[in-house]
Amino acid sequence: QVQLVESGGGLVQAGGSLRLSCAASGRVFSSYNMGWYRQAPGKEREFVATITRSGVTTNYADSVKGRFTISRDNADNAKTTVFLQMNSLKPEDTAIYYCNTVPAVWTWGQGTQVTVSS
Repeated sequence: QVQLVESGGGLVQAGGSLRLSCAASGRVFSSYNMGWYRQAPGKEREFVATITRSGVTTNYADSVKGRFTISRDNADNAKTTVFLQMNSLKPEDTAIYYCNTVPAVWTWGQGTQVTVSS
């Protein structure tokens, strides 16, 4: 059974930092490109960052470039963990953050809420 479990969100002041984690299991996620997505209230889900299977290549939405860093741990085939280090957070980063493959083919997890106060 595929599981995507996000954690690490919270309430932070503008300019602060958070580190999100995503535990992906139930498939050999080490063979997938992975990504972080987010959905703000009243808006559609959007792409935030992606990372290739090897972890060598990353890509970011313009709105987070230079502030967010995606990384991954393919330590074993049973579970892949994907991280999102978020620095210099802004109120417009407030959203529920999700991880999934790229493209997103698995059922979305519950996500983790990030709230940035001004």
